[in-house]
Amino acid sequence: MSQSETESKSIASESELEVVGREGEELIVRHRQTGNVSRVVDTFAEMFPMWVGRVLITAATEEWALTSARAATGFAVSIIMSPAEAGIEKTLPPEKTPDGRPGAVIQVYHTFGYGVKDQLIRRVGQCILTCPTTAAFNAMEGAKKRLKIGASLRFFGDGFEKKDKIGNRTVWRIPVMEGEFLIEDRFGVKRGVAGGNFLILAKDQKAGLESAVRAAEAIRRVEGAVLTFPGGVCRSGSKVGSMKYKLPASTNNPFCPTLKSVAGSQLPAEVNSVYELVINGLDLQAVKQAMTEGVKAALRVPGVVKITAANYGGKLGPYRAYLKEALELS
Repeated sequence: MSQSETESKSIASESELEVVGREGEELIVRHRQTGNVSRVVDTFAEMFPMWVGRVLITAATEEWALTSARAATGFAVSIIMSPAEAGIEKTLPPEKTPDGRPGAVIQVYHTFGYGVKDQLIRRVGQCILTCPTTAAFNAMEGAKKRLKIGASLRFFGDGFEKKDKIGNRTVWRIPVMEGEFLIEDRFGVKRGVAGGNFLILAKDQKAGLESAVRAAEAIRRVEGAVLTFPGGVCRSGSKVGSMKYKLPASTNNPFCPTLKSVAGSQLPAEVNSVYELVINGLDLQAVKQAMTEGVKAALRVPGVVKITAANYGGKLGPYRAYLKEALELS
């Protein structure tokens, strides 16, 4: 068994929870390994479909692959104000990439099919093509819908580009000053799932942030899931619309600690910091698994008072992930 597999099994074992009581819609749970006692609200995260493309970036080194991946997923935390949602899914060793070099896999999301095509062309063209030593390959195998991403960017070659094959992949070799840029002709896209989430209600900022960071680390190990916010953590969760201004979204005031004295606050007196983890995935199962691993990791940290999730009563999207089911609590 590899070290990573051993660590994953250890983390899964250490994250076991047991229900020790219930008050209304809140389950009182104890972490078996740490002894921490927290509450988990018996509610659900509400999710919605988005188009997603998946790109494998390879480079001379993993560092350059990740440098390009970070650039290509920038300014893409929430479709509310960003032109897309995007995140780094994982890295791949040379033996698992088409050109035998280290790789990084990214996911790019948009509400519309034409939107994800536009974002893939822009992000690959500006952040991957320009980055030293990189190549770009389709990582959405088996997708029925395939977009002409490489076939569009090949025109940068100004007529000097050449079509070629790497295995069973059709690629374009585009001459650049460094040498050449390789890009696959077509990239698959499909309907993914966006908006998986949970909120960490903590006694203070230190405990809340440590819990959120541990949750993000656990989520990154889940195949097919990505975190789009900075460091995987959102400190400024929003509600739909505004009470005072004409905005599509505004601060989630029921969960702002400085507004506990205001009517409508949903925070207990001992909560002084709240963080949100927002998860997108290639399918519903990936998002649910990410929520499971994330919440279990979060509950390991002392000072976590409560875990809950955001939903809009089923009005936002057709997908649901119940916290109680995700944690296998009864």
